Amino acid sequence: MRAVLDYCSGGTERQVEAGSVVVTEGGTTGHLYVLMQGKLEVLKGDMVVATVTEPGAVLGEMSVLLGQPHTATVRACTDAVIYEFEDAASFLKQEPGVALLIAKMLAQRLNVANTYLADLKRQYAGHGTHLAMVGEVLQSMINLPPVEVSPGSDLQSDPRM
Repeated sequence: MRAVLDYCSGGTERQVEAGSVVVTEGGTTGHLYVLMQGKLEVLKGDMVVATVTEPGAVLGEMSVLLGQPHTATVRACTDAVIYEFEDAASFLKQEPGVALLIAKMLAQRLNVANTYLADLKRQYAGHGTHLAMVGEVLQSMINLPPVEVSPGSDLQSDPRM
């Protein structure tokens, strides 16, 4: 995603202190963020699900593209520098090259998730556990109309399935 750095003008460069929250899960900003330097962590609830260190990494894109609240919290692990686009939707319309880079990144994430789920399906097919249902989950992901998603756990079933 380093190619995104070529588009970092027209926004605001921000210094972020270690421990500071950049994005709050459930919040709505309409902003897009690009990591320039430092280390950020992505949290779902209070669980760290990823760390981000690559300059040019984009954050907040799912919220902007879906027009929904942020799906995770992003917090600085170290002092960091980020670039912020306040009207991200307009920025993406004006810079289709960035929109394409983000689309490629999201497609790559989806490919990794699908590959992982397909592997789980192979491993657990016929075991009679909840993991054997991965095939049904994959099929339902393809057939569900776009709706607001609120992922659950094996303790909370999705009422649409």
